Amino acid sequence: MSRIDIRHAHSLSAANARKAIEDIARKLQERFDVDYGWEGDTLNFSRAGIDGHIELADKALHVSAKLGFLAAMFKDPIEAEIKRVLKEKF
Repeated sequence: MSRIDIRHAHSLSAANARKAIEDIARKLQERFDVDYGWEGDTLNFSRAGIDGHIELADKALHVSAKLGFLAAMFKDPIEAEIKRVLKEKF
């Protein structure tokens, strides 16, 4: 099983960072039928072949995901897109 592990610094307030993560999750839900939900400061997300979370800290985010066999074949483009969106939003 392949994994994605990204740490990204940010300078947003906790409320603004949470809102940005929520906006990203909504778009993922619309585009890719991703289920998500908050558990404290962690947004958990999943769909067939992908299971992960985004942990929100004061000045950083931690994105972690397990990719199933088919999703693992697209690990590099998935990881690149996550980094692009994080750079754009944070």
